[in-house]
Amino acid sequence: MSNAKSTQVAIVGAGPSGLLLSKLMHDHGIASIVLERQSREHVEARIRAGLLEWSTVELLNAAGVGARMMREGLVHGGFGLAFDGRMHRIDLEGLAGRPMLVYGQTEIERDLADATGDRVVWNAHEVAIHDFERSAPRVTYSAAGVQHELRCEFIAGCDGYHGVTRQSVPTDRITNYERIYPFGWLGILADVPPVSDELIYANHANGFALCSMRSRTRSRYYVQCALDDRIENWPDERFWAELKGRLPAAQASHVVEGPSIEKSIAPLRSFVAEPMRFGRLFLVGDAAHIVPPTGAKGLNLAAADVRVLHEGLIEYYRSNRTALLDEYSARALSRVWKATRFSWWFTTLMHKFSDDAFTRKLQIAELDYLADSPAASKALAENYTGLPFAPCAPSGYPPPPAGTAARPRRFATNTAAPRGAPDRARRASTPKARSMPVAIRAAMRRGSVLTRSSSTCRIEITTAPITLSTPVSTSSPANSLERRARTSSSFRRRFTGASASVAPEFRRQRTCALSGCSIAKRMNTHSARARRVAGSPTPSLAATTACSAWRRTLAPISRANPSLSEKWL
Repeated sequence: MSNAKSTQVAIVGAGPSGLLLSKLMHDHGIASIVLERQSREHVEARIRAGLLEWSTVELLNAAGVGARMMREGLVHGGFGLAFDGRMHRIDLEGLAGRPMLVYGQTEIERDLADATGDRVVWNAHEVAIHDFERSAPRVTYSAAGVQHELRCEFIAGCDGYHGVTRQSVPTDRITNYERIYPFGWLGILADVPPVSDELIYANHANGFALCSMRSRTRSRYYVQCALDDRIENWPDERFWAELKGRLPAAQASHVVEGPSIEKSIAPLRSFVAEPMRFGRLFLVGDAAHIVPPTGAKGLNLAAADVRVLHEGLIEYYRSNRTALLDEYSARALSRVWKATRFSWWFTTLMHKFSDDAFTRKLQIAELDYLADSPAASKALAENYTGLPFAPCAPSGYPPPPAGTAARPRRFATNTAAPRGAPDRARRASTPKARSMPVAIRAAMRRGSVLTRSSSTCRIEITTAPITLSTPVSTSSPANSLERRARTSSSFRRRFTGASASVAPEFRRQRTCALSGCSIAKRMNTHSARARRVAGSPTPSLAATTACSAWRRTLAPISRANPSLSEKWL
């Protein structure tokens, strides 16, 4: 095609996830182009969720688009559960240690669109993705009546449940899991003060109700309705009466009525597609999963996908490694299924599924248990505010200084050189295998990397079934064990690797830490003395081998890189 251009990452969909991914990659020197079939005005006019987990808030701040959010957003330290005519408050900050932030998705979209600028192609029609299972995928589209081809290295599908990216995957390559709920949410938006400073979730014999907000002067309310109901059946007067009837009397008296400025009925479903990666195509957000809005997980899960994917792309473009990209689907789906479980559970707890009196009694009993049990309330708070992210190595990188390359300073101990590096440069930075301990030679075959940062020297070798972390002083009684470990032929034969974190001022502080050791059974002869030293045989034994292990590990690397010896050896 004559109208062909290239980029590193093509992003289909200019919702919050697509724009956030583009902004984060731009900050790290990775080029992207975003394709959106709708106009910017249409996208920004869509009414969507506005309750953010604090990890999402931090991600938006890291992208440099959080200034207005922090000024205008409403911090919520808890929410109310209304049931059986009474209220119970879930203290999110007290139970989970973090709050939530109310800030409308419309406002997030506007902030991101302003920051993304001309990297977005609005009104891009007839979007189609090609060759995403090969090394050179491409995207075709039409804009202003002209056909275009976008050549890229990766494609991010951020185009939602009905988008083209997931539909382009062959049906035998993808598995869909879905549950349709037998009711919907009738929601209205009104310029009236909210009924409470915090959200209220109400369980009532007539059905669920939710009192939410977008600001101190704009409220968002929902009531459960039949799946086949119509908006025409719900004039404003009926809606306000039904909402008040589902709230406890004290809260109902504070409802301020007013004309609705938006009214809609949304069906509820749980949907997950597996896997979330197909060659060089990555599904993000609603393109891969949908959850009921009960737990406020939709936008937050999309932001979590962006976080995992952009970490993988940064690692790829900085070091030509694909470890995090290869883990994208598994890491994202682990969080998705936990959030899907929570949203399903909370939806089942708060909604009316039938007129069965037995089911109704069970709901009240569980809500009563939640109110009386600190442990149950803590589990609810932890899931509501967002579970912690699974650790990855290496984790996300900070943005590089202006005017510098996008690669960190690395000393690779594997045979794969950074893209474009001459073979002689690779050989110069890699110690000879014959001079290395057996554990390091094995690590080289597995692709281990020595990463140098401003404060630590980390050797990543993942072979151990256990995790230990204990400081040790080289002047402690454990020194005798260290000397025995040094000369033990059993140790030399059976030691299989470690992940050591070594302080630069080792000689002054005389401390080090060892984690992830796999100790041979033959070393059990030292367990009795180790137990006397620290009360636990395995950590103490690991501690005694730390000093000698890190010296043998770093010595050949130091010989190949003399600049390291002054600081670390």
